[in-house]
Amino acid sequence: MSTTAYAGPQPVQDRLLPVKETYKDIFHEGAAAEYEKAMAGARELVLNFLQHNRQPFSGVSAAELKAAFAAVDFDTPLPDYDSLFNEVQELYVKHATAFHLPAYIAHLNCPVVIPAVAAEVLIAAINSSQDTWDQSAGGTLMEQQLISWTAREIGFGPLADGVFTAGGSQSNLMGLLLARDYYAATHGNHNIKQHGLPVDASRYRIFLSEKAHFSNHKGAALLGLGEQALVEIKTDERFRMDPELLEAAIIRELQQGNIPIAIVATAGTTDFGNLDPLAEAGRLAAKYNLWYHIDAAYGCGLLLTEKYRSLLNGIETAHSVTIDYHKSFFQPISSSAFIVKDKQYLRLLRMHVDYLNPKDEDYDDLNQINKSIMQSTRRFDALKLWCTLRLMGKQQLGVYTETIIETAEKAAEVIALDPELELLSYSDMGVILFRYAPESHKTADLDALNQYIKKAMFNSGKVLVASTRVNGVFHLKFTMLNPLTTLDDVHFILRTIKQHGAAWRR
Repeated sequence: MSTTAYAGPQPVQDRLLPVKETYKDIFHEGAAAEYEKAMAGARELVLNFLQHNRQPFSGVSAAELKAAFAAVDFDTPLPDYDSLFNEVQELYVKHATAFHLPAYIAHLNCPVVIPAVAAEVLIAAINSSQDTWDQSAGGTLMEQQLISWTAREIGFGPLADGVFTAGGSQSNLMGLLLARDYYAATHGNHNIKQHGLPVDASRYRIFLSEKAHFSNHKGAALLGLGEQALVEIKTDERFRMDPELLEAAIIRELQQGNIPIAIVATAGTTDFGNLDPLAEAGRLAAKYNLWYHIDAAYGCGLLLTEKYRSLLNGIETAHSVTIDYHKSFFQPISSSAFIVKDKQYLRLLRMHVDYLNPKDEDYDDLNQINKSIMQSTRRFDALKLWCTLRLMGKQQLGVYTETIIETAEKAAEVIALDPELELLSYSDMGVILFRYAPESHKTADLDALNQYIKKAMFNSGKVLVASTRVNGVFHLKFTMLNPLTTLDDVHFILRTIKQHGAAWRR
């Protein structure tokens, strides 16, 4: 029997097995050349996407693209990277929506900053999982430090904590879940995690604006409360939750024998870019002893700017806050967070299992899975924000946010003064709703006219705008999240809208 001690794994080139060809596609120490070749091809695709795109969409039809996909055979691999990237170019990159172009002014998609894109390469290659300390030591501390930084920007104290999430919808679900479980635990000594919903859960009530994000409705359904638990509050002329109506609704539900448990305020509505009265809602939450959650998925960008930070006054009174870095911090998808004022609240989510985070190996509360819901394996998305802040700083991001808001203000004025357009509302941030409604079309079906304009522009691919209905009326929507968009770009988009409107035939 040999007594030679095991010296650890040997470099690939020193092993006897012919691993170079057999395992050349696996990311390991012997695949550096293959990695370099793959990255060079991907880099070339990205550069072509940047340098040759002149409009935000190709205009391809669904039927045309489906026909191209029908020819793909997964049982027959492609021979090389050139073939692979040519296929990806034709099926995906060529038709990908270019959010960085000023003529894209549709949804809440921001252009991304380059330090975060570089971080994506590291994230994918090293492939850390953020659920436990033993899977991502430095990554865990990076994430926790960014959570602490964000909490301080919100105005929370040293007890604050949180976790990165897949997006604002997941963070909003976590806010509702903690509101539900916290009420049951503190008012009825009932553990929902162990025993399910209490008998009085059907009387739980959550108050939110009628313009709040749909994820709250889906979250209430997933939590077993049902949409009937949501009490929608009418908004003012700027589509912001009316605090007087909010308090009246709380009193009414109490009189009816129901149980108010939470208020959800929105800092930056999807359809209007406006903020609910955060301080007033927080005052009412405190008065009636309710959980206070703020959905700042969009409005979180205001944390970056001195000039407009006051719009978020009152956010510091919340129990929990939703943050979407991939909306207003110019980060690639996905990069979001759920922040709580007191880390003790997150204990409602904690669950131990021996194969992942046993109680005897809690690593000084460094296992991030203790703070998340149904997301064990989780990407190291925090690295993107880390690289962004360390290289660019908060101030530069704040300048971008200020530029967007100021351009949106000027764009709204242009629309308001144009006799062929009808502006619906001004925005706190960058969402503008309006209609093409020239005097010559006053007797026309303006909904049909504006629907035609949006569809015609989408089919051409040259300009992409969004739309929504307000009180049943169809409106075109600008969502401004690009600091590169200028007033000249806005004038070009409006001219394009008018050109398509003039071509409409009733």
